[in-house]
Amino acid sequence: MGKLTRAQSGFTASEYKTLVGLTTPIKIQDFLDSLPMNWEKKGDTHMSPRRVLKEKKAHCIEGAMLAAAALWITGERPLIMNISPRMGKGDDDHVVALYKRGGRWGAISKTNHATIRFRDPIYRTLRELVLSYFHEWFLNSTGEKLLECYSRPLDMRRFGTDWLTSEKDLWEVADALSELPHDYLVPKGNWRFVRKADPMERKAGKLIEWEKSDSRT
Repeated sequence: MGKLTRAQSGFTASEYKTLVGLTTPIKIQDFLDSLPMNWEKKGDTHMSPRRVLKEKKAHCIEGAMLAAAALWITGERPLIMNISPRMGKGDDDHVVALYKRGGRWGAISKTNHATIRFRDPIYRTLRELVLSYFHEWFLNSTGEKLLECYSRPLDMRRFGTDWLTSEKDLWEVADALSELPHDYLVPKGNWRFVRKADPMERKAGKLIEWEKSDSRT
């Protein structure tokens, strides 16, 4: 596929310059890590890449969409994927951007936690990649592990180019992710054999990168 040009994208010269400089998944991840967490203090948001650049903060799906835009500019497919916890357990879905190197999958991830972060391109399948998050994702209050399923990849070209610079919240992207087929990881009968995170893991799980009290978030 071809690279996304500035004219096609609708980005300003400054916006495009920022994104075109993110030439590798590592550079994209480093950029996302530099952004404060979007704590959505004024209400839920699903900001476009343009709005993320303007507001200088992001949460997971916003970071994934910005990463997808940067990948598209370099000529790669702008793919994102939903990763879901068990229903009714009090946690939210997580969204990552996907990339490939040497035929192996990796992931770019915007998160406020010490876990469920960037993944190097070493995984033969998406199932392998998602399984790498399984032992990290648990409730700090109980240690119960949560990761249940993951979606098929969503190619953001499905939405044309308007999503790149939209001033509206992109709820339709979240809806599209939730409507995709999801593959389950744990046979139902095997959940009873899954060990809870131990006290040391739960202690580490309390680490966060950006406090809500930070005025930049």
